[in-house]
Amino acid sequence: MAQNTPPPHRPSTLTVKGRNVRLRTIGVAVLAVLAVWFIAANTGSVSIKLWIATVTLPLWAVLAVTLLTGMILGFFIARRRAKG
Repeated sequence: MAQNTPPPHRPSTLTVKGRNVRLRTIGVAVLAVLAVWFIAANTGSVSIKLWIATVTLPLWAVLAVTLLTGMILGFFIARRRAKG
């Protein structure tokens, strides 16, 4: 008896200039552009109180470090979930 198996799952894609582009890639690109725009728009200085010291940095630097930290943590969490 033949078994009806569904076709393998493929990620959703759009065709852009003759190339298939994953929707996830487009979403990441949009978020990256918005993050860069937000960081560039916030150029003032801020004081950050750490446990012992207080540092004064440009807000764009604080936002960039926060963004990179979040991206790195997200990468490791997604990688750990994929293995498990």
